[in-house]
Amino acid sequence: MLLNWGGISISRDEVILYAEENGIATLTLNRPEALNALNKAVLEQLSVHLDNIKRNTDVKAVILTGSGDKAFSAGADIQYLNRATPLEVRDLAMLAVKVTNQIESLGKIVIAAINGFALGGGLELAESCALRIAVNEARLGHPEVRIGAVAGFGGTTRLPRLIGKGRAAELLLTGKALSAEEAYHFGLVNRIVAAESLLSEANELLQEILSHSPLAVNLTWEAIHRGGNLTLEESALLGADYFGLIASTEDFREGTKAFLEKTKPAFKGK
Repeated sequence: MLLNWGGISISRDEVILYAEENGIATLTLNRPEALNALNKAVLEQLSVHLDNIKRNTDVKAVILTGSGDKAFSAGADIQYLNRATPLEVRDLAMLAVKVTNQIESLGKIVIAAINGFALGGGLELAESCALRIAVNEARLGHPEVRIGAVAGFGGTTRLPRLIGKGRAAELLLTGKALSAEEAYHFGLVNRIVAAESLLSEANELLQEILSHSPLAVNLTWEAIHRGGNLTLEESALLGADYFGLIASTEDFREGTKAFLEKTKPAFKGK
């Protein structure tokens, strides 16, 4: 069965739905009957879409969300994990790590629009995004220890960097799930919105970001992403290098000139 989304015909059998409008691509995890649980097919299709988006100059930013009104993603498919061999489990984790790295290093801002449960591997996908917006009803957490597992899709790495080692340790070691309000206070989500305005809020935030120089935006995100893996001094020096690099662009000259003249800059991404 086919449905039409933004002028694009998409099969309901697809586990990732793709739509594109006004330079923003929306990727939707599409296994609502399984709370958008992550299996090999989901991760492989997501990886292909991310590769295509990286090459597509028409796409300036991305929204990642889930199908239905219950879950962004409830995490890795536990039915599969229960019957898989250790090497198959490791292969799935390696694929997930590849996908989260693709999201983080896409060269374009990705927002996770969390429409419900974001647990385990689902939360790890969201953690690799630049920003996270959640509905009031969302629940976020890492329940892996409760089933005798480890957050192996990047959670033990990214969560401490997002909210601090102590708070991350509490969540990872207890398996506790946070309400959207708690996640906001922990710094895990940037905004809480009503369910009916989730995608419009994500689009509005991206349009605000995209109104600035795309070169400055992408270099800023790259400095944040890459700088997190460096010492404080190395990270600061990276920022200084990028500041010098951006000064070679037309956008830098346009922006500084517009500031001095008190006019609105017309950025060209050059």
